[in-house]
Amino acid sequence: MTQLCIIPCGSRKIWDIRTDAGPTQAKHAYVGAFHKACQRYAVSFYTDWVILSAKHGFLLPEDIVPSNYDLAFNHKSTDVISIASLRQQLVDKRLDHIKDIVMLGGKKHARVMSQLYDPSCSVTYPLSDCKGIGYMLQKLNNELLAASSSQKYV
Repeated sequence: MTQLCIIPCGSRKIWDIRTDAGPTQAKHAYVGAFHKACQRYAVSFYTDWVILSAKHGFLLPEDIVPSNYDLAFNHKSTDVISIASLRQQLVDKRLDHIKDIVMLGGKKHARVMSQLYDPSCSVTYPLSDCKGIGYMLQKLNNELLAASSSQKYV
């Protein structure tokens, strides 16, 4: 693994649609439009990707999210995962050696990333030029559309 794409989890979850949904794999737990676009982008352009949750930290696609929650990195709550716990997860999930990181989040995620990774890591934010989530969603969808169009002619 040489490059890792990190995508934000999102506030809308499977339990908002199906209240009876039990523990769910992370790749199926988050159902908001922005998260789904980030996930499609990550799957299309990267071999390795994870979801970053303010409650659970780094989630591999197959990791289980036990139940619904409402928490974001900008919340002033003791339930937000600590930077120390995130660093430990990087080690535990064998993600600590990756030096090329792509983060598909906004400013609140950039603040977390700046505390996690040292300057020897290359952390890029392809959506940093976007003014808001609508623009981010549009940029992701346009890049996915361009990629699928170019594959038709190969």
